[in-house]
Amino acid sequence: MHLPNSKILNISTLSQIFDNTTATYKFYWFVAVLDIVVKERKTRISFWEIIAAMISESWYPIHYFKLSFGKSDSLFEYSLQIQNDLQISIELDKDKIKGQLLNNLENTKKYLRIFTKNVPYRFLSPWIKYTYDDVIVKSQSFTNNCLYSIYSEEIEINPIWIDYLTENYVILRDFAFWNLTEFLQKRNPNVPNLPAKLVKPLQRESLTKQRKFWDTYIESVGKINCIYTGKEIFAKKYDLDHFVPWSFVSHNLLWNLLPADASINSSKSNNLPPLDKYLKPFAQMQQNALQTLYTKNPNNNIFEDYLTVFDSVSELVKMPQNEFCDVLGKTFTPLVQIAENSGFKIWQQ
Repeated sequence: MHLPNSKILNISTLSQIFDNTTATYKFYWFVAVLDIVVKERKTRISFWEIIAAMISESWYPIHYFKLSFGKSDSLFEYSLQIQNDLQISIELDKDKIKGQLLNNLENTKKYLRIFTKNVPYRFLSPWIKYTYDDVIVKSQSFTNNCLYSIYSEEIEINPIWIDYLTENYVILRDFAFWNLTEFLQKRNPNVPNLPAKLVKPLQRESLTKQRKFWDTYIESVGKINCIYTGKEIFAKKYDLDHFVPWSFVSHNLLWNLLPADASINSSKSNNLPPLDKYLKPFAQMQQNALQTLYTKNPNNNIFEDYLTVFDSVSELVKMPQNEFCDVLGKTFTPLVQIAENSGFKIWQQ
């Protein structure tokens, strides 16, 4: 990914900030600095504010999506400890998380201090060859037009960079996340849709067409029962359950959705289904619905969702029940195993 050129700045140096990266720190440091400079219009920023912003930006991929940051990455480890100590909701927006961290600095500095020791200095290595004392001295005079200077536990943004950061804010943020995606993909090779898991989505995709599918099925057969509780489910009066949690698959494809009793979402939450108990009844209801509605309207494009698990919907509809269950099992078994390896828990009722 190429950065916009500048007549007064050496952009090739900026493009090297993520070279030889062994942890996520530089990515999140740059994004935090960028946001504070552009959104809050600050040019003198404390280490603590930047680090709090790093933690809040990485909060969702760590706590909600459970991405691995690698064994040598302390951001992951200390974020978990901070969440445990402060009991901050994993669903909270990043600005509120940052506020809570800054309001509790006395309790969190023991975790955050590690990021003050090297990250601010090593980030400047494209401009200034890294030795701890040398970086501090040289950065105070904006040596080689580096991005910022360092004074005690603060940075000061070099004035010649402010317009460039502001005018190219979106591109620079995308540049950071593009590089972060490449970095994390190597550490999460089997995680689906990883780029979508780096930030909290502003709004989840609507489930209107999926609800219409299940409402039509329930109205067609007259009665179905929740596979988890056995309770009767009525059209338009149920929760749509992601069999494997959305926080792992990051999609709303029909083959992973099922109507469930409203009590299930709170108890099952982001946990994984025990396949030995629920795969067979899940597959049976899926096939019953597919057969019922495909016969009525085989041209409904919602059936294309099933093409990601089998290459012919018409053949899927005609399968014996045990073969249909095997097809879903071949999809769900590795998904559940990978998710469990990533830190998701098996649902214990």
